[in-house]
Amino acid sequence: MQKIINVLALASTAVSIAVVGTGAYVYVNKDAIIESVTEKALGSLGGGLGGDLPIGTPDLAPPAGQAAVPSAGLGVAQF
Repeated sequence: MQKIINVLALASTAVSIAVVGTGAYVYVNKDAIIESVTEKALGSLGGGLGGDLPIGTPDLAPPAGQAAVPSAGLGVAQF
């Protein structure tokens, strides 16, 4: 029984050291990690925002000069 407890204690110690080591690595290298993620994110945009953005569906927008008239009240349908 004592051997099982010792094995569990060693496993727990190994996991604790791994967690602390990983946290220390991230803390020390946080600037490099942030820079790497930023470069990857900006690189995935494909060279800028030029004319690649969609403009939406024009049939959903009201024609020029017309605006949607808000209804009075709480938005409850009138019967």
